[in-house]
Amino acid sequence: MTDIHSEFERSKYFHSSRIDRRSADALVGLAAGLAADGVVSTAEGLFLKDWLETNLTHLDDPVINLLYSRLSNMLLDGVLDPEESLELIGLLQSFSGLSAEKPKASDQTFSTPNDLPFNRPEPDLTWDGRLFVFTGIMAYGPRKDCQALVEERGGIIGGGVSKKTHYLVVGSIGNDQWRHSSYGTKIMKAVELRETGTPIAIIGEQQWQRALFG
Repeated sequence: MTDIHSEFERSKYFHSSRIDRRSADALVGLAAGLAADGVVSTAEGLFLKDWLETNLTHLDDPVINLLYSRLSNMLLDGVLDPEESLELIGLLQSFSGLSAEKPKASDQTFSTPNDLPFNRPEPDLTWDGRLFVFTGIMAYGPRKDCQALVEERGGIIGGGVSKKTHYLVVGSIGNDQWRHSSYGTKIMKAVELRETGTPIAIIGEQQWQRALFG
């Protein structure tokens, strides 16, 4: 699976004596606070980006690298649009979900969610005129980049799951408790439609990437 930002290489961040661990611990609390109300404003995004650049100059940890690179990309135009805000909330929730058993960001699990109701067998993907909806966080890169790849091949991007949706693509970075996560509602809606005979396919990012890149 392509990882164009090298976000998932083995972390060295918390094993470096040059890093102030307290700043990383503070980031966990900051992420939780920003995500608490379910909305991240442009001002909050800019504040977080500045905080990261000021306090965490060595961004070798895959979790922090992911957060910083995605946030920087979102703010290239100086604005967080609603879709970017929603994606950022997902990142902040994943980051701040550290437990006492896994207190370090390098211990945090960013893995394909378990028990997802992907179509079996995997369907063939066609692009031209097909409606794609994305949910979750894509390992390939920002959602806008993923959507652009679909549009280049003649596909159409949808914001929500409906009877018109042909493919729901689930990002590889997820929480094992996907039913309770922010993207669980789209998956459950797709399952309900599929069970009533709507020809919608629920596919994982790995299959999506294979269809694109072989």
